[in-house]
Amino acid sequence: MTGRHDIITRADIERLVDTFYGRVRADEILAPIFDDVAHTDWARHLPKMYDFWETVLFGAPAYRGQPIGIHVELATRVSIGQREFGRWLALFVATVDAAFLGPQADEAKRRAARIAHVMQHHIGNAAGGPVPAATRHTQRDAEG
Repeated sequence: MTGRHDIITRADIERLVDTFYGRVRADEILAPIFDDVAHTDWARHLPKMYDFWETVLFGAPAYRGQPIGIHVELATRVSIGQREFGRWLALFVATVDAAFLGPQADEAKRRAARIAHVMQHHIGNAAGGPVPAATRHTQRDAEG
């Protein structure tokens, strides 16, 4: 790669997602969750994530899914909390920073941080944990 540029095309999103999930699959904290617990079918999951991020970043009507419900259900089988979402976010930010530079790249990092926060909120709420009123969000927040 000759230099970093902003996230401007679907191809950029695919590169981001592929690189990011390559890091996730090699991570000692996250890989077992995706592979051993969720049994992620990567051939199906990656195109969904391309659609998700295209919807989040470009407003394209590509993604149709229920990410909060999926993660809440997964949390009944494995601990996914601040440690796991912190690692997910750190890997995402590092991936963006290594390959992209610009306003859309910054927005991707902001959205990822919000998504991690909202997912943790909903998982904690589903588990009966206290949820401060100031941090309450809707499912739409996690979807973009």
